[in-house]
Amino acid sequence: MICMKPMNIVKLVVSCAVPFLVGLMGSFFMTADSLGNWYADLNKPFFNPPNWIFGPVWTTLYIMMGISAYLVWQKDINSKAVRIVLACFAVQLFLNAIWTPLFFGLHSPLLGLIDIVLLLNAIIVTIFAFLQISRIAALLLIPYLAWVSFATVLNASIYLLNR
Repeated sequence: MICMKPMNIVKLVVSCAVPFLVGLMGSFFMTADSLGNWYADLNKPFFNPPNWIFGPVWTTLYIMMGISAYLVWQKDINSKAVRIVLACFAVQLFLNAIWTPLFFGLHSPLLGLIDIVLLLNAIIVTIFAFLQISRIAALLLIPYLAWVSFATVLNASIYLLNR
């Protein structure tokens, strides 16, 4: 018989709110000038998605990230292993948070590229770390890895087309 812990709604809400707060903080750097003039004037590759797609994609990814973190957090926060893997999650979340200020705020595709490559690696580390605690938590991060992989190619292309 499988014994499951009851769902802790407060932990689930906090786990989902944190990635959304990170995204919200980043959005403050996407000023009308950045999107309207600077970004619009950049040369972009043929596979650049329309701007409207980013909101729904990131909303879905933030929910999945939150649920993933919740599944790990719910295990045993007093366990050293759980604290270490949540620290990995925090590192990748920090790298996620600073991409928008670097790319849009500083108008720097190069700094954005450096950050997103670090982020991509941090996501991979986080997935392998989560796998030690919860297979489902690790699997929930795969779409995030796929999107950031695409975003890395997009960021690199924008950098190369505009240097």
